[in-house]
Amino acid sequence: MSEKHQRLLRLTEVRCRVPYSRSTIYQLISQGKFPKPISIGERGVAWVESEIDEWINAKIESGRAGASA
Repeated sequence: MSEKHQRLLRLTEVRCRVPYSRSTIYQLISQGKFPKPISIGERGVAWVESEIDEWINAKIESGRAGASA
């Protein structure tokens, strides 16, 4: 059985992919509108790259659907 390797993104990398500040990202997380990070240590968190990619793709699709309506 082949395992798919998941890449983890730190906040700096996430912010390079989405146009939001740190505080906005955490606000969206608290509202259930952005993927939650996972703990990678006592004081560190990271996001699963595929979850961020899925979120971005969903935003693109919803934006296009709204533009064509």
